[in-house]
Amino acid sequence: MLWVKALHIVFVIAWFAGLFYLPRIFVNLAMETDTTSTTRLLLMARKLYRFTTILALPAVVFGLALLSYGFGQGPGNGWLHAKLALVVVLIGYHHACGSLLKKFERGANKRSHTWYRWFNEVPVVLLLAIVILVVVKPF
Repeated sequence: MLWVKALHIVFVIAWFAGLFYLPRIFVNLAMETDTTSTTRLLLMARKLYRFTTILALPAVVFGLALLSYGFGQGPGNGWLHAKLALVVVLIGYHHACGSLLKKFERGANKRSHTWYRWFNEVPVVLLLAIVILVVVKPF
C-alpha cells in the first residue's frame, strides 16, 4: 500500500503542476496580440494539457487503488468523502481548462486576462483544502 500511496502523491503533484501552469498560459494568450506568439502559446498549451491529462489518469487510478486497500473506511472518515468531492471538482476544472483551450484555438475567447488570473487560483484553493482534509482529518 505504501508504494501505491507514494505513486498517488507523485502523480497528484505532477497533475497540479500542470494545472498551475496551464491557466498562466491562458493569461498570456488573453493578452497577446501577435500572431506568432499566439501560435507558440497555443502549441505550449495543447502539449501541456495533453501531458497533464496523462498525469491525471494514474493519480486517479492510484487514488482509487488506495480505496481498495480499505484506506479511509470506517467511522470518522468524513474527511475522505469531502476530499473525493473536491477531486471531482478538480477533474471538472481540468476539463474546463480543455474547453477554454478549444475556445482559444477557435479564436472564440471572450474572457479577459484578469478573469484568467482569478481562474488560475482555483487549483491553489483546491490543493489547500485537499491537503488540510488529508493531513488534519477534521471530521
